[in-house]
Amino acid sequence: MPLQLVPATDLPAPSLRGADLRLGYGKDEVVHGVDLVLRPGEVTALLGPNGSGKSTVLRALARLHPVGGGEVLLGGTSERGTALLSARELARELTLFSQTRTAPQGLSVREVVAFGRHPHRRRFAGLTPADRASIDRAMDLTGVRSFAARGVDELSGGEMQRVWLASCLAQDTAIVLLDEPTNHLDLRYQIETLDLVRDLAEEHGVAVGIVLHDLDHAARIADHVVLLHHGAVHAAGPAAAVLTSEHLTEVYGLPLTVTREPDGRLRIDARGRHERRVQPDRASAI
Repeated sequence: MPLQLVPATDLPAPSLRGADLRLGYGKDEVVHGVDLVLRPGEVTALLGPNGSGKSTVLRALARLHPVGGGEVLLGGTSERGTALLSARELARELTLFSQTRTAPQGLSVREVVAFGRHPHRRRFAGLTPADRASIDRAMDLTGVRSFAARGVDELSGGEMQRVWLASCLAQDTAIVLLDEPTNHLDLRYQIETLDLVRDLAEEHGVAVGIVLHDLDHAARIADHVVLLHHGAVHAAGPAAAVLTSEHLTEVYGLPLTVTREPDGRLRIDARGRHERRVQPDRASAI
């Protein structure tokens, strides 16, 4: 079934911009003047060590973390502050895949995926044919339709991860925010999720913001990178310009080398103190 996540419209697809964001917990400011833009048809990756502010920024873009300074603006024909939108209006514009969701008990996979249709439904109204089509499509894309009738309390962590991702995709928004969507997934579903992220941007004009820890994953899918360090932007721009040995070594505090493979892909390598070194004349392909 073809991917159809963005409702047809004659209006320009919206972008999302964080302007001089200052975010904190209590009296402690942890994000200091961050600027970023998520543009239609592009994937923007937020990278940085633990505690650098990546997930806090993403949650602020989704209005789930209070903004102490600066503002979040939704684009399109003209920008407007997201603070002016109702929760339902915002949920029709963007969706957030979060790491902190708790699996509900007593519900089936299909019922959880159907949560994504709530912003589009009238109060007390049942699911429409369009709702059901979006739910089926999202389950197909994430590979969970084969166990749609199972209770979510029977699922593994990786399976539940894909169910929540399906719920987000069923929401059919033009802006998608993803916080570590490959976490807990095996290799096959990691790669399929990364491919899906590229499909969202390239084929359907979705503006994607994604938090990742895996630098190789970011090099694989990101058009733009915002590299955070101690709550501030260390470097931002096209992926190839930000993912350099110099930037990454400075931010992560250990030697990293970045090389370009013959097919154009970036390869990022880090060596620990105890990593076994293989002599070149004894190395072999595995």
